[in-house]
Amino acid sequence: MPAGSTHQNALGQPVGELLPNWTSRPRPGAAPMLGRYCRVEALDADAHAASLHAANCADLDGRSWTYLAYGPFPSKADYSAWVRSVQGRPDPIFHAIVDARSGEATGVASYLRIVPEHGVVEVGHIHYAPALQRTPAATEAMYLMMRRAFDELGYRRYEWKCDSLNAASRRAAERLGFAYEGTFCNAVVVKGRNRDTAWFAVTDARWPALREAFERWLDPANFDAQGRQRQPLAQLRERPRPG
Repeated sequence: MPAGSTHQNALGQPVGELLPNWTSRPRPGAAPMLGRYCRVEALDADAHAASLHAANCADLDGRSWTYLAYGPFPSKADYSAWVRSVQGRPDPIFHAIVDARSGEATGVASYLRIVPEHGVVEVGHIHYAPALQRTPAATEAMYLMMRRAFDELGYRRYEWKCDSLNAASRRAAERLGFAYEGTFCNAVVVKGRNRDTAWFAVTDARWPALREAFERWLDPANFDAQGRQRQPLAQLRERPRPG
């Protein structure tokens, strides 16, 4: 039944779809998520901080940190200290994104606001070094995390939230198939500034078609000899495979 469908109770009032078999879902674990272009694994300062900091240094003006509540970090020691302060937490659960060829970590993302009893989880704290941006690995990392939430853990809702002024994050969410749901004004204060938060989400009903689009986009046949995509992800989402 489509999301938002209603039934009537004995009083004739509209109520949401009944979920008689629903049970609380497991929390995300620490097992690595393995892909063709990257792996996503538990963030660890000893394993990842040095390569992440080196990759982040390619962002010369620090623009990738503007909308995050922390960073940029002036030294490797400062960045390592931050990683140690967040690794191993139960929520957010931070992950490193590791390039499959080089073995170097070039990005970070986390599961957060994890609500197993409702089957809701958010992806956030996303920070991609320039070497990861606009690569197949960048998309694959988001696919792997979404696949774990829906296919492995059985969550119903997967959220993405960002500063409403962060145009790059909004474009990324929409490209990845998240639906815009609205903006919460005066939501938080970040680095001394007001932040209105834009909400996006994917639900379990939409996931199967989205999963197919991801898998078609990530197929090596979708890239030419120079690594350029043949079909954009948005096009594959709009044109499901026949049959």
